[in-house]
Amino acid sequence: MSGVTMLPAFTSLRHFSTTTVRRAASEFRMTVPWGEMRGQVWGPSNGRPVLCLHGWADNCGTFSTLIPLLPKDWRFVAIDFPGHGLSSHRPDGCLYTFPLYVADVRRVVEALQWKQFSIIGHSMGGNVAGIFSALYPEMVDAVVLLDTYGFLPTQMTDMFKNMRKGINDQIHYDNKTDERKERVYTYEKAKERLKAANPSLSDQSADILLERAIREVEGGFVFTRDFRINLKNIVNNNIEQCLHMLSLVKARVMLLLAKDGIFKTFTLPNGYGDMIQKSWTDQKATILNIEGDHHIHLNKPESVASIITDFLQSHSPDGETGNESQKN
Repeated sequence: MSGVTMLPAFTSLRHFSTTTVRRAASEFRMTVPWGEMRGQVWGPSNGRPVLCLHGWADNCGTFSTLIPLLPKDWRFVAIDFPGHGLSSHRPDGCLYTFPLYVADVRRVVEALQWKQFSIIGHSMGGNVAGIFSALYPEMVDAVVLLDTYGFLPTQMTDMFKNMRKGINDQIHYDNKTDERKERVYTYEKAKERLKAANPSLSDQSADILLERAIREVEGGFVFTRDFRINLKNIVNNNIEQCLHMLSLVKARVMLLLAKDGIFKTFTLPNGYGDMIQKSWTDQKATILNIEGDHHIHLNKPESVASIITDFLQSHSPDGETGNESQKN
């Protein structure tokens, strides 16, 4: 497990009510060519391996309330994607794209020496999980997609407009190095900003994400995330590409779609959402529409924990703990 270290977690309780039960986690640190990737780890080293992938502009704290409700003998690794949470930002001049996020996952599981594992992915993390599971179908035994379809198709006519805009945005950003200045917030103002960008977050959920989303500086706090994650993504897939990748997935898949989640306000064009759901159904995926919002897994984890546990237990490699995946 070269390049990976586990550190005892520092758990701050100042923002948590007494009703919140938190299982002890260790800090995950892994060296990468541009710095390090960070995250959190729960459970025994020989437990069933489950990788947890957060959504855009979130961090691995998004799983902090869910994982304590899942089986304690499983091994959960929740990462901060580069440019998010406590992970290093990508190198100067580098763009944030889905293929690079998929490569990040490949680096992590290589370092962990996981031959086969399950994935829980929320939002953008679910889309990374979908592409990874298509590229490496032999490595993934089960996938839980939280308020995401696993693929995000773009109209052909928009793909190259996006590419042009993303390249221009990046160059503009790179040329403004002298004008960049981190804005310093009070804790409450940082929390207000986070909740304004994520209206579905409860007050406590915002506190949890802020544990890794801000760092203290003289005069207050600054956000840890890389501003470049806001720039237009230059690598998009059209519906044909998405459906082809979906057909390559060999894992059993469950989609948990929140009734007041992302697809209530963000509708995919041209009936793409229905097309993807039909393709998942054809592949015997489980699709459940659940009460809740985009961050239901963080705000009210008890409403999804047993559903996730039952699904993963029914699709574990050895029918119980999944430890067979460690012996391949």
